[in-house]
Amino acid sequence: MTVEPTDRLEGAPLISPSTTGHPLHEPIVDACRTVFDPEIPVNIYDLGLVYTIDIGGENDVRVIMTLTAPGCPVAGEMPGWVADAVSAVPGVRTVDVDLTWEPPWGMEMMSDEARLELGFM
Repeated sequence: MTVEPTDRLEGAPLISPSTTGHPLHEPIVDACRTVFDPEIPVNIYDLGLVYTIDIGGENDVRVIMTLTAPGCPVAGEMPGWVADAVSAVPGVRTVDVDLTWEPPWGMEMMSDEARLELGFM
């Protein structure tokens, strides 16, 4: 599923907050860090491609992510890779990965670790 900009309420933040207080949040982040963009030797989480990890009351997980560019050659495959990685986390019941292009990805979204790895620091 693709999240369109028109699906947002006026004035709502571009990136929904993650469920960081949930005990599954860190294991899900770790699972996301096992997925790599094949063209960039950094995991998708540290690249800043994962915008939101929403964990529901029944441990249903929704990941909202983007790609470095709409023409990314793995655009059709990457959400499945993320779903596979997250669904392997013990306790996760279901996983839904949505791709969005708003806001567009930018290099400022990378973690310091990713910037260091890619030689930007």
